[in-house]
Amino acid sequence: MSFYSIAQFIEKYYPQYYSIETYPASKCAPFCKTNETWGIFSNFGKTPIVIDGVTFKNSEQLFQLMKFKDREPVMEIYNAPQPKYPAKKWEKQLRREDWGSMIVNAMKFCLMRKYEQNEDFRQELERSRGLFIVEDQSNRKKKENQNPDTWGVKLRGDQYIGPNLMGRLLMELRDNGKLEYNLPKDSFDFIRFLK
Repeated sequence: MSFYSIAQFIEKYYPQYYSIETYPASKCAPFCKTNETWGIFSNFGKTPIVIDGVTFKNSEQLFQLMKFKDREPVMEIYNAPQPKYPAKKWEKQLRREDWGSMIVNAMKFCLMRKYEQNEDFRQELERSRGLFIVEDQSNRKKKENQNPDTWGVKLRGDQYIGPNLMGRLLMELRDNGKLEYNLPKDSFDFIRFLK
């Protein structure tokens, strides 16, 4: 299994989300690119988040930063146009040792802040009521028969199939108006480097 795969962490620490789901495509709100319908659901959507006086471009940037405690990766990720690539570069040597046990809680935190601080996001979630929210990875530049990663699904015939962790968290947020999470006390120590 790849170092970057989160499936092992979900199975161990978040078994309630460790499954393959199937959704009828006609009853889904699929999102992929930020400039398409439902695109605001993407972590890369233009939804700034402010925490402790520091502004993050979007929930993806905040989520990637939560992986680290060291100044160098934090500064590089914060200043990068796309936070995912520098984060990947630093992960093998400096990722938090407890990242696997906090990954879903970290995402829940990011989604809650996005929900609280972005009215457009809240309105689109509300508009999606009655639909299944899915992160559509059908067009990713991977082998045609390759499965989606833990966050998403792929279209197979008239159904979306995959773990759909992101979609499930978004539906949980929409349906409950909140996400419960529990994070280590030092989860936001990285912010000190950005002040």
